[in-house]
Amino acid sequence: MHQTGDAMSTVAARPVPNTVDSRTARKITLAGCVGIFAELYDNGIFGFMAGTLAAVFFPGSDAAIQLVFLGYAVSFFFRPLGGIICGHLGDRIGRQRMLVFVILLISVATAAIGLLPTYASIGVAAPTLLILLRVAQGFSVGGEASGAMSFLAEHAPEGKRGLYTSYAQIASFLSLLTGTLIAAAMTSGLGAERMESWGWRIPFLLAVPLGITGIYIRKRISDTPNFNRLKEEGGLAKNPLKEAFTSAEHRRAMLLALFIPLMNGSGYYVLFSYMPTFMTNELHFGQVQGLLVTASSLVAICIAIPYMGRLSDRVGRKKVIAGAAIAMALVGVPCYLLIGTGNVALALVGACLMAVVFAGHTGVIHILLVELFPTRVRYSAYGLGYNVSAALFGGTAPLLMTYLIDRTGDVHMPAYYAVLTALGTLVAVSRVEDRAHLPLRDA
Repeated sequence: MHQTGDAMSTVAARPVPNTVDSRTARKITLAGCVGIFAELYDNGIFGFMAGTLAAVFFPGSDAAIQLVFLGYAVSFFFRPLGGIICGHLGDRIGRQRMLVFVILLISVATAAIGLLPTYASIGVAAPTLLILLRVAQGFSVGGEASGAMSFLAEHAPEGKRGLYTSYAQIASFLSLLTGTLIAAAMTSGLGAERMESWGWRIPFLLAVPLGITGIYIRKRISDTPNFNRLKEEGGLAKNPLKEAFTSAEHRRAMLLALFIPLMNGSGYYVLFSYMPTFMTNELHFGQVQGLLVTASSLVAICIAIPYMGRLSDRVGRKKVIAGAAIAMALVGVPCYLLIGTGNVALALVGACLMAVVFAGHTGVIHILLVELFPTRVRYSAYGLGYNVSAALFGGTAPLLMTYLIDRTGDVHMPAYYAVLTALGTLVAVSRVEDRAHLPLRDA
């Protein structure tokens, strides 16, 4: 146990099993999922509407799509800052307060994008403001990911942490699907001209009711038993991140939190966020066809995720994530070859198969990372490692793919990236001590 003076004098050395009843845990999980849905809704809009945003904010540029994804990528480099600041406050004053703050921030930032003047109105100031609002979104999501997952895991009944936290991942993919469907429906209904004139604003403005709903629900829930118990015992860390860096165990865990999520780069950010743009621009699918493939794969992963979460509760996190990584390394290239045939039916098979495989990673990764850290430093240390990973290997992925495809002319770059990141995750997860069947540690 890591000790820091009198702050630890009354904290028990042994982990304390969570005694939250199932009904309360379900209520908390629903509240967490609604918040996560509101937080990540923007990713679906941004991915599908990249072409429209390019025309509105970067008209006449040959690299307009790349510039849009550059704005997408820039926001990810502010995720670690959000993770550090929100994590510090979350470990000091509580998870619930910070989760209300971050959903407020991202809702305001997303809605503000819908109110921005266009390049035609104010010139270069328009894309500058767009990127600044993306920065605010990145900061907010940096505080959301580790906070929400810590919150859910600390409320979940023993033996069901994998299942309960996997529901949050379903919410994240449903929000991506919802954003994509809304953007697609409006593009189809209004046409390119009206979408570029004013229609692009509406999906972003819908963040207002989503945010209000999320804030209302999160304000009505209590903080976690683990945090409250630690607070009552006087065991809260004065400087959680500093404490994490002074512990060799925690430094090693943060390093693992940096590399185990590698598959997110080729999964969430390429297979789902970038896929509509990739299929339209590089494979010359129609927008409706691209939407059908993406939406089908999102439905497939939402179905598969809870099974993977439940499986990890039974056999452990390492086995499920390692199995998913091996499977992705084997099927990544064949699946992208199916997508690249131009045949919608084959593309559906390829994308859905990859989605089911990726569920073994995304449905389990967060609970594995939560279990690496004790309550005293969990929000801060987990947030830093995971958000640095998202910045380096996640948000940059769409920009990297468009750049590499443009330079090489090889549309199979996403397939190579899928294999490479899967192998990286496999190596990293092999170094983890699996704590699936142990209570969460407070200190």
